[in-house]
Amino acid sequence: MSAQGGATATPAMNSRGTDAFRFLGVPTQVRAAAETTNGTFGIVEHWEMTPGFASPYHTHHREDESFYILQGEVAFIVDGKWHRIGPGDFLFGPREVPHGFKAIGDKPVEMLILATPAGFEQFVLDLARPLGDPITAPDIPKLIETAARYGIDINGPLPDEPARDAK
Repeated sequence: MSAQGGATATPAMNSRGTDAFRFLGVPTQVRAAAETTNGTFGIVEHWEMTPGFASPYHTHHREDESFYILQGEVAFIVDGKWHRIGPGDFLFGPREVPHGFKAIGDKPVEMLILATPAGFEQFVLDLARPLGDPITAPDIPKLIETAARYGIDINGPLPDEPARDAK
């Protein structure tokens, strides 16, 4: 037992070869989960996210979400403000703040999503499809229903990003 009375954490490791799947069509892997972090955080990796892919505009009520870009460029909207970030950039999306993102540029995006506390990774797993399955449009009613079970509101499509030269 730990000093706080919970189970003692043990080291955990995985590699990209284990348990890869598609989430909303994107190759994905859970890199850390509640079971291996005493519920403190979860990490999800997306790779080969094609330019043009966009998440829905959504709000988390249970966890904060942080994004680290390994490759490619991503436009994020957080609390009504757009941000463009690329390799080596980090963005924090606090719970209760609407946000979403889209892959931009001409290269696939690879990014890590850190959710604190853990739990978001189970939402991702609940919507997982085999990696070899053909990519199809997401089942929006199922996405909305599953998200609601995890304290996530799907607010609709992303708002339009203003033109780059707009003041």
